[in-house]
Amino acid sequence: MDRRTCPIFIVGCHRSGTNLLYDTLLSAGGFAVYRGYLPVYKMLIPRFGTFGKLSNRRRLMQTWVRSKGFRRSGLDANDLTAKVLQECRSGGDFIRITMDELTRRQGAVRWALYDPDNVLYVREIKRDIPEALFVHIIRDGRDIALSLRQMGGFRPFPWDRAPRGLLATALYWEWMVRKGREHGHEIPADYLEVHYEALVSEPRQTLARLGRFLDYDLDYDHIQNAGLGRVSEPNSSFGDGPPGLQERSVNRWKKKLSRTEVADLEALVGGCLEEMGYDLSGPGGKRKPGARERLARAIYFNFLETKLWLKIGTPAGRLASLAALELAEPLPSQQPSSVATRGT
Repeated sequence: MDRRTCPIFIVGCHRSGTNLLYDTLLSAGGFAVYRGYLPVYKMLIPRFGTFGKLSNRRRLMQTWVRSKGFRRSGLDANDLTAKVLQECRSGGDFIRITMDELTRRQGAVRWALYDPDNVLYVREIKRDIPEALFVHIIRDGRDIALSLRQMGGFRPFPWDRAPRGLLATALYWEWMVRKGREHGHEIPADYLEVHYEALVSEPRQTLARLGRFLDYDLDYDHIQNAGLGRVSEPNSSFGDGPPGLQERSVNRWKKKLSRTEVADLEALVGGCLEEMGYDLSGPGGKRKPGARERLARAIYFNFLETKLWLKIGTPAGRLASLAALELAEPLPSQQPSSVATRGT
């Protein structure tokens, strides 16, 4: 397949800049614009089962046409349902059918999809969509922990309250980054890592490198003039708006975290920070991880791995909440009609 039309998946830990990178691509032109949520591997397959069974596809589509993600696509419920029931056999087929139709209707030449959590499903996506390209955006874990704490943070256990919630969130960041890299390094020709800091401080060089990987013209001046979404309206969890917001979001941790908080963070995830190319705060802020930090890493990483396995590897996935789909009752024109299909 021509690399210039290959589908693109923007992945990375939450608050890493996936929105910004996605809107940067859209601003380059030629991409189908989709602002919806398409959690196929995270939610739909665990809840409804594999797409290989017709009954699963029927139940899924009865729900999907009520979702905000479907409403934002602007597609026809009957047309999409018919194609899914007749042609879809995998999660990748469902994504491809939806996005190809959206691309065709918009007169675009290719599509990109962003969802931070797809960083956990690179293997499954690549299996189902062999031509898929993956761009993994990585951001300083100290800024990630700070930003996510501002939004409530990652707090799976009762003791994960301030300041410990900051540490749990940092471990979540490392786990997400390492999962994405582990999967991505299995497909080096179709996987690229981009650092958030480089995207906002050295955009021309970063876009040139990304453009070579995607075989696509990512002209910086054109992107800035188009300014879609987060390119012109940055999404800060701190409420400090433009201008210059994206530049100010780099190394925000230096001003907003105490020395003790930084030292604790670096004792936990300092090794990963250095692997990703981030400097630690210096001799005064470094502390080697002790038994406490090693135990914390074991507890949280095992928790995250077990949670992921339960969702995608056991019937527990059927209990997955659909709240994030923002379901609504369909209008008569959106209610899919009965579609005769053959096959399993």
